[in-house]
Amino acid sequence: MTAWLAQLRVDPLSALLALADEVPAGEAICYFVRRDLLAEPVGPVQVLWELPEAQKLISHQQVDGSWRYPGRNRELYPEINYDLLETFRSLGQLVQKYGFDRQHPAIARAADYVFSCQTEEGDIRGVLGTQYMPYYHAVISELLIAAGYADDRRVVRGLDWLLAMRQDDGGWIVPMQAVPAKEKTREVWSAPPIPPDRSKPHAHLATGMVLRAFAVHPEYRHRAEVQVAAECLKRRFFKADKYNDRKAPRYWTKFQFPFWWINILTALDSLTLIGFSADDPDVRKGLDWFIANQADNGLWRTGYEQAKRPEMTYREKEAMLWVGLAICRVLGRIGGRGQD
Repeated sequence: MTAWLAQLRVDPLSALLALADEVPAGEAICYFVRRDLLAEPVGPVQVLWELPEAQKLISHQQVDGSWRYPGRNRELYPEINYDLLETFRSLGQLVQKYGFDRQHPAIARAADYVFSCQTEEGDIRGVLGTQYMPYYHAVISELLIAAGYADDRRVVRGLDWLLAMRQDDGGWIVPMQAVPAKEKTREVWSAPPIPPDRSKPHAHLATGMVLRAFAVHPEYRHRAEVQVAAECLKRRFFKADKYNDRKAPRYWTKFQFPFWWINILTALDSLTLIGFSADDPDVRKGLDWFIANQADNGLWRTGYEQAKRPEMTYREKEAMLWVGLAICRVLGRIGGRGQD
C-alpha cells in the first residue's frame, strides 16, 4: 500500500509523524497521514472539528456567515469585497486542514454567504469588485464541493459559467489581466465586467486555479473541456506565464497549504484527480522534481522560508508539514493509494 515510497530517498511519513508534535496542528496532520497514506483506522473526521485552532477560527465567523477581513484595505477600497476573500481563506483552513463539511453549521452559514455573492450570470463576484474573477470563483467552488455541495444547483451553475468563459485555446484568463495598466483606473473596479478576449492565450495562473474546482467534482472532472484545459496546463510546467501576475517560473515551486495559487503541487493534485498518471511525460516531469528535491529530513521546502533565519519558525515548520502531506497524497494517488 506504500510501494510509492520506494522512489523516494527518505521516508516522508516518518518525518510527518515525528515532527507533527512540534506544531499546533500536529494532531490533524497525524490524523490525515494515518487515514490517507497508511490506511489506518482513525475514527470520524469530526474529532478534528473540536481542536482549539478550528474552534478559534469558528469563533470569529460573523452572523452573516462571513469572516471579517482584518486589514485597512476594506476602507481604502470599498468597491472590493475583502470579506469574501477572508471567507475563502477561512473556509480553506476549515475544509482542507480540519475536514469540515456541510454538516457543520459554520460551513452551512459560510456557504450561504458565498452564494449571496453569486450573480445572475452564475459567477461568484466581489474580490475584484464588479469584475469577473474566474480563478477565485473556482477555488471558492472547490472548497464548497469538497464540503459536500457538489450537487447544489448554485455550484453547478457556477461550473457551467466557468466552462462558458474559456479561451479559444481551452484554458482561462482573468479578463483584467489583459487590460493595459493605464486603463485600470479606480473606476473600473465598480464598472460593468470586462469580457475576456478569447483570442489571447490562457494564463496558467487562472487555468490551474480553475481546474481545481472541476478536479474535485466527481462528474465534471470527466468532461472533455476539462481534459483539454488540463492539457493546456501541463504543457506550461516550469515555464513563465503569459501575463504579469505571478509570471516568473519560480512560482511553480512556491507552495502553500491550504492551496491558493497555482504551483506544481496544486497542478499535479488536480491532474491526478482528473485521471492523468505518471505515464504522462508532463506529469512525470513534475513528479521527478519532487523526487529530486526532497530534503534530508524527508520533506520539502515551501519556498517561502526566510533564508537568513537559522531555524524555521513554528509557522514555517507547520507549512512544511502540510505541504509534505499534500505531496505525499499526490504521490500515493499515483502509486495506488490516496484519498480523493
